[in-house]
Amino acid sequence: VPAIENLFRSYPQLRIYEDDIRARYGMFEKTKMSIEREEGLERFTQGHKEFGVMMTEDGGVRCMEWIPNAKAVYLKGEFNNWNLIQYREIGFDKWELFIPPNRDGSCAIRHCSELKIVIETKDNQRIERISPWAKYVVQREGNQGFKWRFWNPPSSQRFTHTRPNKPDRLRIYEAHIGIASDRCEVSTYRHFTSNILPRIRDQGYNSLLLMAVIEHSYYPSWGYQVTNYFATSSRYGTPEEFKELVQTAHGMGIYVMVDVMHGEASKNVLDGLNIFDGTEACFFEEGAGFNNEHDTRIFDYKKWETLRFLMSQLRYYVNEYHVDGFRFNGLSSMIFHDSSKHVQQFSFRDNQDSQYFGKQMKTDGLAYIMLMNDMLHRFYPNVITITEDVPGMPALCRPVSEGGLGFDYRLCKDAANVWEKLLNDTRDEDWNMHFIRQMIRENRVEEKRIMFTEHHEQNEVGRMTMSRKLIGDSSMSESQQLTPCLDRGLSLYKMTRLFTHAFAGQGFLNFIGNEFGHPDWVELPSPSNNDSYQLARRQFHLADNQQLRYKFLNRFDRAMNKTEVRYGWLKSNQAVVTRAQESDKVFVFERAGLIFAFNFHPTKSYPDYRIPVDNSYKIVLDTDDRCFGGHSRNQANVEFHAKTGHCDNFPNSMMIYLPSRSALVLSLSNFAH
Repeated sequence: VPAIENLFRSYPQLRIYEDDIRARYGMFEKTKMSIEREEGLERFTQGHKEFGVMMTEDGGVRCMEWIPNAKAVYLKGEFNNWNLIQYREIGFDKWELFIPPNRDGSCAIRHCSELKIVIETKDNQRIERISPWAKYVVQREGNQGFKWRFWNPPSSQRFTHTRPNKPDRLRIYEAHIGIASDRCEVSTYRHFTSNILPRIRDQGYNSLLLMAVIEHSYYPSWGYQVTNYFATSSRYGTPEEFKELVQTAHGMGIYVMVDVMHGEASKNVLDGLNIFDGTEACFFEEGAGFNNEHDTRIFDYKKWETLRFLMSQLRYYVNEYHVDGFRFNGLSSMIFHDSSKHVQQFSFRDNQDSQYFGKQMKTDGLAYIMLMNDMLHRFYPNVITITEDVPGMPALCRPVSEGGLGFDYRLCKDAANVWEKLLNDTRDEDWNMHFIRQMIRENRVEEKRIMFTEHHEQNEVGRMTMSRKLIGDSSMSESQQLTPCLDRGLSLYKMTRLFTHAFAGQGFLNFIGNEFGHPDWVELPSPSNNDSYQLARRQFHLADNQQLRYKFLNRFDRAMNKTEVRYGWLKSNQAVVTRAQESDKVFVFERAGLIFAFNFHPTKSYPDYRIPVDNSYKIVLDTDDRCFGGHSRNQANVEFHAKTGHCDNFPNSMMIYLPSRSALVLSLSNFAH
């Protein structure tokens, strides 16, 4: 492990696990060297150029599949009235077929015509399947699985916009295409491109994280039960329309990332990977390769063709759709032999390192993660990889050369957990400032974290969103008097988002609609709700209605992001806490040359609150500003002057007016952008 000592300097407690770290690195290195020796990583990770069904330059069609349990393989489809054309075996369980072009040079298989693979298994069964490499599938009537369509459009979307520069910090808008409309329907790529991308740009987000783009047969799964790894979901439109979405986002300077599932896959047989060749093995672990809790299959990372398949998917989306990055979900199935026995504890005081080393760890899965990250960053230095939160796991975002797993960022639930606990279990007057300080700052400070107050999990059915907790059923109409309950809700909604944005991470994530405090959770249509779309949508008209107070939260979200754009706190060093006063409920910290002052007290305002400083400051963001639904108890752009006088071991201090339930962001008076 070339740079393992760098890892130990950051994590000296990991030295006792050196053998485990070297073991996973050794498997990574051995696998990588074997691939390079046999066919080269460049070719190996672009299996989409050789496998599946694709048109050749002369108009012919080349087909290739890996089917270990096959005795014979055939292709049939609308193009030949469903007659069987036989593949030939070429070794290593691979099967190949060439179909010549028509006499006029045109492709023998018409664009969008239906295809099927027929496999005669070694135990003499005859089964019909969709190619694992299929680029386009469409749902049958009544949600009865997918049909495979040959995707070969006469012309393709040209990418005229260059990719945006790789952002040095992330302001992420997490979205689901299907719910991105006011209407009770499955929304589309085109609707998102025309109506949602401009909102994302105007709100100041520089990155878009799309859920459920990879094809999945069960819509309520949020895209986690993937059936077709190389197909963008046809529910929302065509592959060309998804390309247009990415192209338009790039023109707005927005990075586009998508969710991928490399830990688990759907158990579907007829339109998925499960029992593709008639056995439970093929791409998956045989026997133990099931996650019964999620009703999914678990990949086998010791198999050559599984590695080829998964890494090729990533390169295909980067090359074909110009995607800029990926969030990896389902990590537990990749890193633990039995993920069901792994209980994630919400405790940052305990040493959790021991649960991530030893016999319970899946070394081949860890080696695959390292190989995948190493490959992506080698071929695409500007690609960003994000891992879902695995609380307490060390070195997720340390370089592979150090023995880390190589991700760029990790999602971090610390803030969401803190606010959930305080709002659910604690009276406002009992909020503990040291609890916030200790629990929100995880000890993995050497790794980049993306913070959020809530993301899609907190917005799923059965969960109480922050908006619902804080605002409830209060009328948001400005024609109605602002009640104390609503005033509290609006204030804390802004304060918790600002604190989460500024305090600890190198990225901030917002789930679609939460920028304006969307009132409802998300409940995707399923038999349990009579296939209702009532809660499977985002009501953007609420933010646009100037008679409703949602506009205030929307404005604040925009102002918060734009303030970060100007001052860059997400790319600066960690915050330095200068005051966490329990009796006053005041929390003050410095970051990026700014002072962030929070008064969480429900009733007490402090006209002359002394905080330690070295210079004079002015207000650049105020949660209590009237334009954000507050009371404007401070004057806009008011300046506070530093005076000599010791305060918390600082020689100088200043007095500020800090109203109850409000937060100020203060900048140096002479700050020049």
